[in-house]
Amino acid sequence: MAGLQKILIVLLILFLVLLALVFSLNNQMAVSLNFLIFETQPHGVAVWIIMSFVIGALLGVLITMLATFRTSVSRRNLEKRLARTEQALEKSRAENDRTL
Repeated sequence: MAGLQKILIVLLILFLVLLALVFSLNNQMAVSLNFLIFETQPHGVAVWIIMSFVIGALLGVLITMLATFRTSVSRRNLEKRLARTEQALEKSRAENDRTL
């Protein structure tokens, strides 16, 4: 089953690369981007669009990694707090058993 999944992922990636290639071949008009006082060199429309998708994907991965890191740190802190609370509860129960 894992082998089939890997094959499907490779086929999907190949399809997306082929799709990007066809898209870039059909959109070769050169344009430059203007950012207030900064102007880029002219590149094809497809280059700008594909670059924006790649940068967006990388930013999405980075944000997800940061959120995952934050969640794991929070989880570790809560686990430590739970362990301390359970120890205090056991200590309290042991003291209550001695008094009875």
